[in-house]
Amino acid sequence: MKNPVYVYYQLENYYQNHRRYVKSRHDGQLRSPEDEHDVKSCVPEDNVGGESIVPCGLVAWSLFNDTYDFTRNNQKLSVNKKGISWASDRDSKFGKNVFPKNFQKGSPIGGKSLDPKIPLSEQEDLIVWMRTAALPTFRKLYGKIDTDLEAGDTIEVLLQNNYNTYSFNGKKKLVLSTTSWLGGRNDFLGIAYLTIGSICLSLAVFFSVLYLAKPRQLGDPSYLSWNRSPGGGR
Repeated sequence: MKNPVYVYYQLENYYQNHRRYVKSRHDGQLRSPEDEHDVKSCVPEDNVGGESIVPCGLVAWSLFNDTYDFTRNNQKLSVNKKGISWASDRDSKFGKNVFPKNFQKGSPIGGKSLDPKIPLSEQEDLIVWMRTAALPTFRKLYGKIDTDLEAGDTIEVLLQNNYNTYSFNGKKKLVLSTTSWLGGRNDFLGIAYLTIGSICLSLAVFFSVLYLAKPRQLGDPSYLSWNRSPGGGR
């Protein structure tokens, strides 16, 4: 596998597109300290002890917090976690002068403490997580391995299993993958295009055969408005 090798965590049976879950956040709070106390849309994770939580809401509160340590042939293999989020998110959606406040562990799913000294625009794990997935099975980027992995290498992973997926019958997977100028592999779109295309082709053949076997009778053009007498007397 040629570098960079992308490290993803995959969650299954996790509905990040649930209406209540998606709405429990406030993007303005992520951008500006002036909106720090505007947490009415973040219930139930809006405040603690009467003080606003930054970032607030169910999405941030359920931040994925498993960690992975890699070794290759008994040598430590570093994972680069810089640049894993979209540059537009770091520059526009998350403020450089907004810092986590009152954000603590405690989520029944997992939860993760954020460093209060690091602005939200540099908390890339959070930024990746806050871009919610549309499907119940999804992958999110954990980091990048900036060295080549050769055939025959022995890769070992030390996993800290902090994130609780048992409560919703979910599953977790660790995925190593590469990409090209065409992007990464995604079977879903290819299967969807082939399925819809096959259905359309089958319907086109069916209606063509139906038309040849039993053509529709043409309508009587005398009933067209411009062929009828304007006076209506004849």
